[in-house]
Amino acid sequence: MAEASHINALTPYARSLGITVERWEDGTPVLRVDFDATVEGRPEHYHGGATGGLLETAGYGVLRAELERLGRKAMLKPINVTIQYLSAGKSRTSFAKGRITKLGRRSANITVEAWQDDPARPIATAVMNVLMADA
Repeated sequence: MAEASHINALTPYARSLGITVERWEDGTPVLRVDFDATVEGRPEHYHGGATGGLLETAGYGVLRAELERLGRKAMLKPINVTIQYLSAGKSRTSFAKGRITKLGRRSANITVEAWQDDPARPIATAVMNVLMADA
């Protein structure tokens, strides 16, 4: 099952931040990171890099899940990642979920949102362009 294989597929960087798979929604992983000293920037707020890491990990997670569903194996290489910080992440759990906006043969475009209390009120968003090299 694709969902089970991706639970253990988080990168060492993602694991070092404490990112985990909270749940799956329609074949898409919803990631979470609990607030602690590892992700703290200014007192009681997420560091921007930790928020960016959560967004990027969620983007790659949705892409890996879709490629696995399609039976494709590819090495993923970032073309660019653009992050918009919308509000400060406070000292509570953050979540993120990605959505593929275009999947081609050699590249993918992904949008990602991170939130805390309400998915309709994101704290940050990202747009990712990823090159896919056949493995």
